[in-house]
Amino acid sequence: MSSHSLSYKHLRLLKQIMKNSILMLIFFLYGSLILNAQNTIDVKIINFASDEGVAQIGLFNAETSFLDKVYKGKKIKIKNQEAVAVFTNIPDGTYAISVFHDKNEDEKLNTFLGIPTENYAASNNAPSQFGPPKWKDAKFEVRNGEIVKQKISL
Repeated sequence: MSSHSLSYKHLRLLKQIMKNSILMLIFFLYGSLILNAQNTIDVKIINFASDEGVAQIGLFNAETSFLDKVYKGKKIKIKNQEAVAVFTNIPDGTYAISVFHDKNEDEKLNTFLGIPTENYAASNNAPSQFGPPKWKDAKFEVRNGEIVKQKISL
């Protein structure tokens, strides 16, 4: 009787330990998913001069690469002088957006004597007098699985 009851108690204890371990694993994985939630950035650009060409939209994830090295980019057709882009699965962090009206679809911001000949703008409608927009004016945060909306006017 004692060997059977010890085995039975032992099995019940093992089952309880396994059950608790599985529950802890589920809570850990669920918590990890919440902590690593991905974000969405909805971008609406308005006031294009025409529907000619495309909108070149760059998402930047660091001040050091702003206006130089795009983190994620999109080329969007313009319709009714507007363009809409959605960036999904964006990790928590600080970002900025730059957009220009690529009228001739050559995938670069055309200039004459160093002055842009195609319209451009940045997130937060950051000012661009006397040079390109600055990171400190264009940056914004995304956190905790949120959807951030940026309305940019050219």
